Amino acid sequence: MDLKSGSYKLDKNIPVPLYYQLKKLLIDEINNKRLKVGDSIPTEAEFCEHLNISRPTIRQALSELVSEGYLQRLKGKGTFVSRPKIDERFFQHLQSFNNEMLQKGLTPTTQILDLKVIKGIAGICEKLNIAVEDELVYLRRVRYADEEPVVYLETYLPYKYCRGIIEEDFVNNSLYSILEEKYNIKIFKVVRKIEAVNADDQVARLLHIKKNQALCLVKTTAYTEDDIPSEYSIARYRGDRNQFTVELYR
Repeated sequence: MDLKSGSYKLDKNIPVPLYYQLKKLLIDEINNKRLKVGDSIPTEAEFCEHLNISRPTIRQALSELVSEGYLQRLKGKGTFVSRPKIDERFFQHLQSFNNEMLQKGLTPTTQILDLKVIKGIAGICEKLNIAVEDELVYLRRVRYADEEPVVYLETYLPYKYCRGIIEEDFVNNSLYSILEEKYNIKIFKVVRKIEAVNADDQVARLLHIKKNQALCLVKTTAYTEDDIPSEYSIARYRGDRNQFTVELYR
């Protein structure tokens, strides 16, 4: 991005804040591939000199672009164009993680951390509408896109509905396909709740991020056509690598 060329200008005579004009200018450069992933952007001093704007104006624009995932700051090196976030659309339809990543041109992989039968947990059993004495299947995974960890996932299943499932291959097969094909449990609907949380030590280590970094926590309860809850999961998505899109029609 050559500011010296004089082709980049902000208009101080229109009722649009200068920080927003700069932000829009940089987004356009990124979307039009004139700024590519990994490219450095000009320094604050360069923006000041060539666009005749103040440092607070520049910082506001850059801070918003960092928070929105367009840019990343590397200490001692500068500010660079980030990889685009993964656009998650699972609030609109049911699809396996692997299929969704493949459709986006990404290579999905799964790391299994735990797959075992555990004693019932009161809060989980209540969500699954089973007795607290009933056993649970506990499946813990990290899922990757192009070898980068993007989501940490804990899943609970009523063991009485799927005995033997801990022998299944969850690296190469989706949970819902295994439930349907092997145990005749067809997921008909899911209820999802999303909230913002910060990464603790364990999650930060597994997702290769810093402690307290922003996460999107998604809680899912899946039901059969008979309205029987058959899965409860807690997923923690990296806020810097994921965004969620929902289309609504009137």
